[in-house]
Amino acid sequence: MQDLLIELFSEEIPARLQERAAGDLKKLVTDGLVEAGLTYTHAGSFSTPRRLTLVVEGLPYESPAVREERKGPRVGAPERAVEGFLRSTGLRREQLEVRDDRKGQVWFAVTERVGRPAADVVAEALEAAVRNFPWPKSMRWGAGTLRWVRPLHSILCILNDEAGSSIVPVEIDGLKAEDTTEGHRFMGQGRFSVGSFEEYETRLKRDRVILRAEERADHIWTEAHNLAFAHGRQVVEDRKLLAEVAGLVEWPVVLMGEIGAEFLDLPPEVLQTSMREHQKFFSVRNPDSGRIDRFLTVANIEAPDQGAVILSGNRKVLAARLSDAKFFWENDRRAVGRAGMAGMAEQLAAVTFHNRLGSMAARVERIAVLVREIAPHTGSSADLAEEAARIAKADLSSDMVHEFPELQGTMGKYYARIAGHGDDAANACEEHYSPKGSSDTVPARPVSVAVGLADRIDMLAGFWAIGEKPTGSKDAFGLRRAALGVIRLVLASDLRIPLSPIFQKAAEIVGASESIPDDTRDLMSFLHDRLKVHLRDRGIRHDIIDACLATEANDDIAVLAKRAESLNSFIGSDDGTNLLQGFRRANNILAQAEERDGGDYRSEPEPSLAVDETENALFEALDAARGRIVPAMRAEDFEAAMIQMATLRSPIDAFFEAVQIDTDDRALRSNRLRLLHLIRETCLSVADLTRIEG
Repeated sequence: MQDLLIELFSEEIPARLQERAAGDLKKLVTDGLVEAGLTYTHAGSFSTPRRLTLVVEGLPYESPAVREERKGPRVGAPERAVEGFLRSTGLRREQLEVRDDRKGQVWFAVTERVGRPAADVVAEALEAAVRNFPWPKSMRWGAGTLRWVRPLHSILCILNDEAGSSIVPVEIDGLKAEDTTEGHRFMGQGRFSVGSFEEYETRLKRDRVILRAEERADHIWTEAHNLAFAHGRQVVEDRKLLAEVAGLVEWPVVLMGEIGAEFLDLPPEVLQTSMREHQKFFSVRNPDSGRIDRFLTVANIEAPDQGAVILSGNRKVLAARLSDAKFFWENDRRAVGRAGMAGMAEQLAAVTFHNRLGSMAARVERIAVLVREIAPHTGSSADLAEEAARIAKADLSSDMVHEFPELQGTMGKYYARIAGHGDDAANACEEHYSPKGSSDTVPARPVSVAVGLADRIDMLAGFWAIGEKPTGSKDAFGLRRAALGVIRLVLASDLRIPLSPIFQKAAEIVGASESIPDDTRDLMSFLHDRLKVHLRDRGIRHDIIDACLATEANDDIAVLAKRAESLNSFIGSDDGTNLLQGFRRANNILAQAEERDGGDYRSEPEPSLAVDETENALFEALDAARGRIVPAMRAEDFEAAMIQMATLRSPIDAFFEAVQIDTDDRALRSNRLRLLHLIRETCLSVADLTRIEG
């Protein structure tokens, strides 16, 4: 067996593309090898700003010989059939064989493919991978036709075993594969040859290149924490920035600098965002004051002056950036001081939300009206919720949010406090945007929850009213995310809020009077679909969710979720499984009798007509269970209701073992069928068990 090492060495690859590109290189090459018959034991891919690397272990020396036999048309078949068979095999007629078959003689095509040296297969797979590489954007340079994300300088491609290594003979657009590479752009010692992956990685590190992205990230994070700790500071965690910076340097050197005193009064989010977005700096906090007063930058070189010149230049550039941020901050504060948040919100009239749904100011007005309907359900006063709703989007017209859109809501919180609004309204400016994704935190403050629900429900009702619903994988306006936000806000706060009338009110506010009933039903169906996904992610079976959705008042999703969780646990138990079997048996017998008799058996059965002790026991068990299930369901104690359901398992089993339903005694038969109806209705009061599979 032998190992393969490939390196594609180029100008700097954008950090955001490196991980995906390394994976693409691995897939394209290994797929090409396998298609040609070359198996392998392990493959790994790596990336740095200047190289994509692939190592494939356990390759055979050549692909296996392959013999394939294909049966064709019968001898004497129409000429067109034989010619089609020849085209599909690539053979001539004289190369076909005639063999006896059960129905006569048929043509057979026998093709043999001899084994090919691994080097030839690798060369072919690598060239195909490079020429068909799925870069989002690529470029050409010089006079060649090859496209790559940045100019490609060299290709390293070798096969090695215990006896040594050999260069794979491949040439792509004038670039011939070699067994050499180079290390760091500035600190390396020039090109060097390698004979294995182990030697390759070791020599790179000696020439100031850390090949593995995760190792570079770990080094940055460790050095950053050590440096901050040595100065009595704490690094503000930013994993996304860490991954990006690890893709910007091959030899990370962490340096710490100070932020100018004139900028320390800026909100910490402004400092962090400006440094992250513009400079790729990490923020460093003083634990005593809580302020961000220093920054960490990651250089790509070990400077002889310990980074003094680098830091000096970084401080100058940072000061210019933060001067802009300070100007925006002070300008916005003056504007709020003069006209309050209402004055800032007035400017939203010039901001279009959607050409068919009006301006952002019109949207704020709708949210403010709708939130009064929602507020009592969250425990907030309607007046306070409306106050928060009317200022929640005001910062969208601010200079700071125009420069840093990701600070929307955060700046609103600061400006609301400057304008004299209380903490509830100010915090709602920031928190009503959450949750932004499946892993984001959910606000708990009643005002924030109310505004967040009104915001999302207005969006859903508005786009439903103009027919802009998600289709397939397309969701241009993020309506699935909005629906999931409604679900998470309701479930996290355990809100008892029937959503159908809220959706209807939202549609009325939008002005979609003609389609309100249909839109409301369609919206609830859309929300139920999102709820199914959410509950399935929590381990609840889809059929159990459907069984709960089929019950009345299914627009209270907090109740739905609790019912589904309890039913999921119950059905998974022995009692639940056996009771489900008893319910199905009762339901099937009853359904057949109703169809045959042309009527139903809804009236109450008479205990006095019971002639078997199991009948009497079942009457007593049903009477006791119903007496407890009804109040348990009313109190939303679904676990207690399921426990009462479980008590029916034994008496139902005993009843079916001892009693014949379809007896000749018509009165007794009718009474027993009414008893089955009582079993069905008792079980269906908890959930529609007919929808449960298995």
